[in-house]
Amino acid sequence: MSEKTLKDWEQLAEKELKAPPESLLWHTVEGIDVKPLYTAQDLEGVNHLDSLPGFAPFVRGPRATMYAGRPWTIRQYAGFSTAEASNAFYRRNLAAGQKGLSVAFDLATHRGYDSDHPRVEGDVGKAGVAIDSVEDMKILFDGIPLKEMSVSMTMNGAVIPILASFIVAGEEQGCSRAELSGTIQNDILKEFMVRNTYIYPPEPSMRIVADIIEYTAREMPRFNSISISGYHMQEAGATLVQELAFTLADGREYVRAAIAKGLNVDEFAGRLSFFFAIGMNFFMEIAKLRAARLLWSSIMQEFKPQKPGSLMLRTHCQTSGVSLQEQDPYNNVIRTAYEAMSAVLGGTQSLHTNALDEAMALPTDFSARIARNTQLILSHETGVTKVVDPLAGSYYIESLTNELAEKAWALIEEVEKLGGMTKAVGDGLPKRLIEEAATKRQAAIDRGEEVIVGVNRFRLETEEDIDILAIDNSAVRTSQIRRLEEVRRQRDPKRVEETLAALTEVARSGDGNLLAAAVEAARARATVGEISDAMRAVFGDHTAVPEVVSDIYGAAYADDPEYKTLVNRLAGYSNASGTPKIMVAKLGQDGHDRGAKVIASAFGDIGFTVLAGPLFQTPEEAADLAVAQKVQVVGMSSLAAGHQTLAPQLVQALKAKGAENVIVVVGGVVPRQDYDYLLENGVAAVFGPGTNVLEAANRVLDLLEGKRRNT
Repeated sequence: MSEKTLKDWEQLAEKELKAPPESLLWHTVEGIDVKPLYTAQDLEGVNHLDSLPGFAPFVRGPRATMYAGRPWTIRQYAGFSTAEASNAFYRRNLAAGQKGLSVAFDLATHRGYDSDHPRVEGDVGKAGVAIDSVEDMKILFDGIPLKEMSVSMTMNGAVIPILASFIVAGEEQGCSRAELSGTIQNDILKEFMVRNTYIYPPEPSMRIVADIIEYTAREMPRFNSISISGYHMQEAGATLVQELAFTLADGREYVRAAIAKGLNVDEFAGRLSFFFAIGMNFFMEIAKLRAARLLWSSIMQEFKPQKPGSLMLRTHCQTSGVSLQEQDPYNNVIRTAYEAMSAVLGGTQSLHTNALDEAMALPTDFSARIARNTQLILSHETGVTKVVDPLAGSYYIESLTNELAEKAWALIEEVEKLGGMTKAVGDGLPKRLIEEAATKRQAAIDRGEEVIVGVNRFRLETEEDIDILAIDNSAVRTSQIRRLEEVRRQRDPKRVEETLAALTEVARSGDGNLLAAAVEAARARATVGEISDAMRAVFGDHTAVPEVVSDIYGAAYADDPEYKTLVNRLAGYSNASGTPKIMVAKLGQDGHDRGAKVIASAFGDIGFTVLAGPLFQTPEEAADLAVAQKVQVVGMSSLAAGHQTLAPQLVQALKAKGAENVIVVVGGVVPRQDYDYLLENGVAAVFGPGTNVLEAANRVLDLLEGKRRNT
């Protein structure tokens, strides 16, 4: 295209717009300026354009024929309640066309606690399936032939006892460990950054990762030893550049750890896999997957592999949970469909589509069927499987791929200068950058700069309740405790003691493989909690110190009249009664703290004195801290369905300490159907998904002023 032709277009565009075309520049949160028009000139200097699918650097896909040869694997990430209930759900889904299983575990299991532990009363069976021993694992896969079924398990903190129990369950089903296929997430670094379902400190945690890579490389040739996850980073608020950079930097760190164990890179590189979130930025998500393959190929060349496949990035994708909204929830079907198509056009190897109700609860059979059929229709009716990499050569896609890769590489290099990802995580760099990005995005949503249909624009006047899946937490826990007692009664106590002692010695000495020792303990029917504790005795527990970013939310509102009115209103209250102090609390084993951190940051900027409570508190511990710190408000953040158990317990604990005047509010993933129950049990206000932060702050101030008038 000649310069004259481009000038002609600019003049025509300016005439139509009555403004220069530059006024249409989209300044993305990634720092990329997206233009309204792309031409061949935008591809000058882009070096990956001559690549082919199946060949390094794999920009166009890891396999030569991609979906024309075999469609992606349709997975549904699911697990809830008991092993029996999850097993029945899996069987129904497999009969309806699902091709692989992705297991979600409850938070008690993630954190290495048995279901009878007093710290997990509100968590058992709530956000996934409760697994306490091999017996639960056998029930989970009853009637599902593990010789034929690929199983993906999202597990990191308690990865050793869970994988050990899976191996033993397979053997007792008649499937040797060499025949087991699937993936274990085993990605602990991102837990320290965003998801927080860790158990041990970083160094021993990295040893666990390396031991699993070693064991599976030598014993389980069909099993992927790690799924390096950017998904939870984006869900926590990371930009796509941050998700890309930190995920690949994590992968580089795991490769180094495995090589340090004495493994040759070609022994394990072909069975590393990745896991990315797919949000609503349709074209950028496509470009992100292409850039990921480009960058990973470059990173792996550092380790001088001999096999071409060792340079290949393979990935599972999941549609975004954060993009799902409680308001007008059937819009979520549309969001998920667009995200699914984006993942497929980007070249994912497997895909999970979220259900429309997952902004509020676990999916029902009805919503799960729609989510699964989204993929079936995409695969069988749209023609996307007929052509390999249909968007290759697009001026926009190729330019975007290149720019994402360049920006992500700059951030990867910043991590390298700090000494690698383990050091960067210890320094808090990734966590801080992600929390800043999350807070900026929330401000953009609250201001209406980022439109979310049905939430901050085009809202319904009245919202109708929809059917959601409710889990009777107390019944599940009772059932699990009963089976635990039976397992402990029937096993050989001496053998359990010996195998757990052997595991502790492997942890202490550094000699041997932790997973190999845990398999023997699981075979003896040691429980998930006992195996975790055998390593805890040596490694200890990791405790994070909560930190809150500042001057991010407030800066976005610098000249906003509504914000200034609220700040002045709070200042007036503070002059009369002292600055109000609010504690943002995370109770139970729910480590998802994006919402809590955003609220703490925004409320701090508005002028509240904010105390960010530590993760994993019991209601009693939170009440003790609230009383000791003399807070006026406790804001409980809930994302894992424990609110019905834990919030009333918090109210009662405060009352028992003579602090019934402390206001308790609850925010997060709380279905509307639960509001009345919480309000009847002492909660003063409930802030569900999509709540505007300024509205929440005004409501809290209303409550404080009402209390002052009544005292």
